[in-house]
Amino acid sequence: MNAIQNYSSWAFNPLVSFPPTVFPNTALWNVSNGDLGLEYQIGVSWPLNWTSTNTSASDVLSMYVLDGNALGQTASEAFHRRLPVEPSQPDTIVISIGYPLTSDVYSPQRSTDFRPPIANQTEAGTPGADAFLSFISTVLRPFVHARLFPNARFVREALYGHSFGGLFVIYALATRPDLFDTFLSASPALFWENGAMLALAPALLANATAHAHPGRKPAFMLSYGSLEQFPVRRRTETAEEFQARKAIIEPFKMTDNCKELYAELRGNHGLRFVGIKEYEGSDHPSVAAVAITDGADFFIDWFPL
Repeated sequence: MNAIQNYSSWAFNPLVSFPPTVFPNTALWNVSNGDLGLEYQIGVSWPLNWTSTNTSASDVLSMYVLDGNALGQTASEAFHRRLPVEPSQPDTIVISIGYPLTSDVYSPQRSTDFRPPIANQTEAGTPGADAFLSFISTVLRPFVHARLFPNARFVREALYGHSFGGLFVIYALATRPDLFDTFLSASPALFWENGAMLALAPALLANATAHAHPGRKPAFMLSYGSLEQFPVRRRTETAEEFQARKAIIEPFKMTDNCKELYAELRGNHGLRFVGIKEYEGSDHPSVAAVAITDGADFFIDWFPL
């Protein structure tokens, strides 16, 4: 059996327990596999009106959030803030996937987990996207469903990723569209490996959906900031500093690449919906949070489907 898929080989160790007045209905685990040398920090938050994780509930939604150290609480609060104006929103659980003892973006494991396998790879690094998908589907999801919330009826699930995580979401959509109901990709690093995923995604998705079991087609939302490719000079920025920053940002071609991918996927019969959203006045870091908030709205907008 593949070591990733061997659920029993993974250890789930609870971390600090938060007082209900600090982070209500939130818990953290260190999830590790000594044989593989893998370790994750998993955060889970559940509806504020639940008295325990054993609460019986029907039609529960869940969102898996990459770069969870930075974005997990942002996603949880996005759903919490909707309640005053959307009291009938469905119960939603947020599962964040991060890395221990470090910021997500500085974790060497992140660059492996999010890296799709491609022919003629030019960058150094191990393609681990398939193994990471296997971890989510065969290790983490069973833990959430069977051990944490055994009395919840999960009906729809979403995957959210930003930047390199957004590229991974596109790879997940293209190769395993059956794993999630909704795929949310914010500011994806489509420039990676000279635009390899721009060329591969449509063909991979067509092949995956052709061999998928009959069922509900997934929805896909792509987003980016207007300042990611076309920056505006800052008030205190010198002309030289602005030109230096532009020289870093512009080659990533975020606007052009996102529009190209959208054009390639919007007619794909394997998807029930393909959307694209530009955030006027947002740059790469700020899109990460605002796209989560809008992603929550987009995800719930399909309920009950």
